[in-house]
Amino acid sequence: MAGTIKQMNGIPCLINGTLDHIHILSTLPRTVTLAKYIEEIKRPSSCWIKTKGRMYQKFAWQNGYGAFSVSSSRVASVKRYIAGQKEHHRAITFKEELLEFLRKYNVEYDERYLWD
Repeated sequence: MAGTIKQMNGIPCLINGTLDHIHILSTLPRTVTLAKYIEEIKRPSSCWIKTKGRMYQKFAWQNGYGAFSVSSSRVASVKRYIAGQKEHHRAITFKEELLEFLRKYNVEYDERYLWD
């Protein structure tokens, strides 16, 4: 993933996740749309994981994604959050946390479209 980000002239800062989601902190190149950026990260990573054994042969990313901007003053705290995913999600599930985040920041959503 980091290599793909670099090929698109982005700067990968930190990538980490758990069994049901992943977080990527990176810059978004000014010449690439967000949708294309995500597509280009998902495609080769999906192909790669399918080479890791029979249990991954049917792996597929969900269709959607969430993207949020981060001010430079918050980068260090976001890195800590991403680095601590496994411990963090022992206390709250990803689904619970995302819904809480969307409500807290008044992001409109339709829950039918959040989970594939």
